[in-house]
Amino acid sequence: MQVRRSRHLDWPTVLLYAALVGLGWLNVYAAVYNPDEVKPIWDFSINSGKQLWWIGTAVVLIVVLLVVDHKVYEGLAYQGYLLMLVLLVVTLFIAPNIKGSRSWLEFGPMRLQPAEFAKFVTALAVAKFLSQTKLHQQTWQDHAKLVVLTVLPPLIIKLQSETGQALVFAALLLPFYREGMSPLPLVLGVAAGAVFVATMLVPPLWLVGTFTVVLGLTFFFNQRLLRRWLWPVLIWGAAVGEVFTIDFAINHFLKDYQRQRILVLFDQSLDPRGMGYNLNQSKIAIGSGGLLGKGFLQGTQTKFDFVPEQSTDFIFCTVGEEWGWLGALVLVALFMALLLRIVYIAERQKSVFGRTYGYCVAAIIFFHFMVNIGMTIGLAPVIGIPLPFFSYGGSGLWSFTILLFILLSIDANRKQELTR
Repeated sequence: MQVRRSRHLDWPTVLLYAALVGLGWLNVYAAVYNPDEVKPIWDFSINSGKQLWWIGTAVVLIVVLLVVDHKVYEGLAYQGYLLMLVLLVVTLFIAPNIKGSRSWLEFGPMRLQPAEFAKFVTALAVAKFLSQTKLHQQTWQDHAKLVVLTVLPPLIIKLQSETGQALVFAALLLPFYREGMSPLPLVLGVAAGAVFVATMLVPPLWLVGTFTVVLGLTFFFNQRLLRRWLWPVLIWGAAVGEVFTIDFAINHFLKDYQRQRILVLFDQSLDPRGMGYNLNQSKIAIGSGGLLGKGFLQGTQTKFDFVPEQSTDFIFCTVGEEWGWLGALVLVALFMALLLRIVYIAERQKSVFGRTYGYCVAAIIFFHFMVNIGMTIGLAPVIGIPLPFFSYGGSGLWSFTILLFILLSIDANRKQELTR
């Protein structure tokens, strides 16, 4: 049985996973490499050696995930979700304060972050819920349950002061569209995002004036809308309300460091030695790599620690500096190939549970990939989330490995059933 299952395993996805993990390990070593005190890549006193241990344990996890009956993942989805909620709450109270966050559990020299594991647990619970009731047939009570199911973990994670990890759960909206949700929330979300960006770049009164002129011109050139004036006016009111709400919230509700992160995203010169420092140094490192890079272990920005957190949140800087534009392109291509493969796997599932879970996997990985690279080049705020399979860290590697190989286990079983 296990021989047949391994034969039906999606090996292209496994190879993409191995390539990303292997390249990540090399770049973690490059990020911590010290030419004045050279240590081998497997030395446990540096991050690359520790990452090698995490990679080895991840391989053990993969074997366990593939051996376990795939039905367990669906059968225990809700129980695992409840246990994870309890663990998140417990973590909030017993975890030590590390850089203002209470999200890490310490077990001797080892630390784990439950928020990372909450992603695949929530994905399983959401997939099971949608497999039991089709989205377009759900009552408002069902919609309320789905919202609670999706929102509870990030709310607790936000209380742990892990805003970046909490925002990842917004990616779970994408599978809802595949299962029949109206695109209206997505359209409204994009519009709200555009208004937010405009609010950060243009004075509020100028924006209100612009919206008012656009509304007037709309009525002038399409007078039939005057008969249905309510909706255009409501949209105008919502846009104006968002402008003043954002302006008020940024100046009165956000903490200083949160406000600075947002402002620096639009103007790095505001705080070049503070919040803008990481981003400026990150862009310098990536830009200095040129087309082909400076070569493996030759990055000067890396060697002199100009970019903080370079083996974790800012590891893409190492790729850009040492491997250049071409190396960065290869990395992006590997991620895109993995994401397309995951979507392909999701679409060929025979069950709603498998398909929905597959889209959850793709959405979570895509969000991490997009935001992590975006924040290193100044297109997204610095919110501190790792690059999947690539950044240093055991919790991240374990959680993404579990997330992906549960899907591959479900998919392998699908192929097994087709051969019967």
